[in-house]
Amino acid sequence: MQSPYSSVYKRRRAAVQPPAAPNAFDFFLPCPRGVEAALADEVKALAEHSPTLRAGTPTPGGLPVQGSLTDAMRLNLHCRLPSRVLLLGGSCSYADAEDIYHLARDLAWEKWFDVTQALRVDVTAERSPLASIKFAALRVKDGICDRFRALTGERPDVDTAHPDVRIHLHLREADALLYLDTSGEPLFKRGWRSEHGAAPLKEHLAAGLLKLSGWTPGDVLFDPLCGSGTLVIEAAQMAANRAAGLARSFGFEALQGFDMDAWNAMREQARQAVRPLTPGQFFAADIDPANVRMTLDNARRAGVDGAIAAQAGDVIAAVPPVDAAALPAGQAAWLISNPPYNERIAPEGQAADDFAPQLARTLKQRFAGWHVALLAADLHWDKALRLKPRRRIVLFNGTIECRLMLIDMVAGSARG
Repeated sequence: MQSPYSSVYKRRRAAVQPPAAPNAFDFFLPCPRGVEAALADEVKALAEHSPTLRAGTPTPGGLPVQGSLTDAMRLNLHCRLPSRVLLLGGSCSYADAEDIYHLARDLAWEKWFDVTQALRVDVTAERSPLASIKFAALRVKDGICDRFRALTGERPDVDTAHPDVRIHLHLREADALLYLDTSGEPLFKRGWRSEHGAAPLKEHLAAGLLKLSGWTPGDVLFDPLCGSGTLVIEAAQMAANRAAGLARSFGFEALQGFDMDAWNAMREQARQAVRPLTPGQFFAADIDPANVRMTLDNARRAGVDGAIAAQAGDVIAAVPPVDAAALPAGQAAWLISNPPYNERIAPEGQAADDFAPQLARTLKQRFAGWHVALLAADLHWDKALRLKPRRRIVLFNGTIECRLMLIDMVAGSARG
């Protein structure tokens, strides 16, 4: 083991970044690529109620934020767009995994958790020169465990399935950053989805589609390809002013330093802020009756079941659930969906390539006056649709590059 008195070790120690002030911490909020600016707006809205919360400049895939530990609880509870709220512990330049080991051993993890709590270390990288990023994660674990053994004579356990504490290592080309995860489970896990109801569109990306499209919580929303109901449930919760994390727990609840009395008061305030919804604003349909049942079941667990009307039906035969022209001034009608390419849209052997022009015909014939937002994973799908979007927004659904196409269904919207 390298001597702690060597000049190289001292250089590594100097690279560890302390908080700017005793009650100010640096956080990073990862999010789907393409929604970073919307996330910055979301954090700025929360900052109107907190003098210590500040959003930084968005970077590809996330947003740096500075704030207090109370702000970290607030971000976890209310934010819909990030996947986690990561608290920066320290950073350093590195040439090999041993530099990262010393960074991990240098940080005062005992301020946040004790030796009885099980760990999990995750790693992400961009242009890292290391041959094995998994080995770097292993050295982080070794550094943390060695620190606790030096302090207490014991080492914390590692539990990748049900950890008490999650540590994130992010490797850039020249520096390594170590984060303490304050969220626990990813924030897109809102706490209402059934275990068998996995969705191709995660909740935080669904919220991103809603915000980027221009839909507002007072508008009508119809998803005719609803799947498990992610879009309409997310929208209904937004309209009800229901905090995204109201039905779940968070990683910071197992950590030291967080004010649990303040957390309980914050969560109760969020419960009191929920508004009742009336039927007639949120509509869903799917060709598979099992998906309709799943949507209604998920809506019940999400606390918005009475606000969502769902029924089985083929999108090609869909009719508007409301008359857009009859809506009050200031209220718009939106059809927002994530079209899949499987049996839900191609019954009885219908080719998926035929679906886009048929959907376009349905929209032109029946949905005049509606605003449409479609997320297409096939980058040539909008050409097959033969409608002219007023805007295309590049988004990533995981690693898949997509286009969010915004179309106003008015006369002349068809190409040629």
